[in-house]
Amino acid sequence: MIKRNILFLFLSVFSLLVQAADSPLEMKTLADSAYARADYETAIKLYNTLAKQNLSCDVCYNLGCAYYRMDDIAHSVLWFERALKLNPSDKDVLSNLELARTKTIDKIVPQHEFILFTYFHTMTNWFSLRTWTIIALLGFVLMLISLLLFWASGSVTMRKLTLSSAIVLFLLSILSNVCAMQQKNFKLAQTSGIVTTPAVTVKSTPADNGNDLFVLHEGSKVEIIDSSLKDWCEVSIADGKVGWIPKKAFDLI
Repeated sequence: MIKRNILFLFLSVFSLLVQAADSPLEMKTLADSAYARADYETAIKLYNTLAKQNLSCDVCYNLGCAYYRMDDIAHSVLWFERALKLNPSDKDVLSNLELARTKTIDKIVPQHEFILFTYFHTMTNWFSLRTWTIIALLGFVLMLISLLLFWASGSVTMRKLTLSSAIVLFLLSILSNVCAMQQKNFKLAQTSGIVTTPAVTVKSTPADNGNDLFVLHEGSKVEIIDSSLKDWCEVSIADGKVGWIPKKAFDLI
C-alpha cells in the first residue's frame, strides 16, 4: 500500500513537471531561444502553438519576424497584420509590416479616403484599447468631480471653470469610448485577409469558368464583401477592384 502511494506520488510529480515544461512561459522561452540561434522553423512551430493557446501581439509579431527570416513574405505580412490588429499603436509592428509589404509583388495604390475619416482612423490608433478605456473612465470620474465642485462652489469664477472642465472631460470621455469601441470592433471583425497562395486569379463570378479580372499574388490584402458561399468569397482590394476568389487562397487576419 505504501509503495503504491509512493508510486502514485512520483507519477503525479512527474506529470506536473511535464506540464510545466509545456507551459506557455516555458514554450515562449524555447521559441525565443530557437529564434535567437536562427532555427526559424522550430521557432515558428513553437510560436504557432503559443498562438493557438493565447493569441497576443508579441507572439504574432515574433511569428511575423520568423516568417520574414524564412522569406515567407505572405505569412510574415499575415502575422504582422494580426499583431497590428491586437495593438494598432505598436510602432515596431507598423515598421516591420511596411518592410514586409515592400517585398510583395502587387503594389496596390489605395483609393483616396475622406480626410476626416483618415484623421479619425489615425487618432483611433494613437493608443491601445486598454489605454483608451482607462482614459474614458478617468475622464468620466474627473467630470463627476468637476460637477461636484461646481455645485459646492460659491465663486462665480470657480463655477465657470469647473463647468467648462466638466464639459471638456465629458467630451473627452465620449471620444475615448468611441475610439475604444472602434478598436474593439476592429479586433473582433474578420473582414479582411492576406493572400497566401503564390497567385490567384480573381473571377467575375464565383466559378472556375468565370471571366478573369486580374491576378493577386501572395501577401496582398483583401477586404471581404461576401463570404456566404462555401468555397468562394467576394473581395475588394485597396484600389477599389472587386471580384471572387477561392476561400483557400487566403487566410483571415
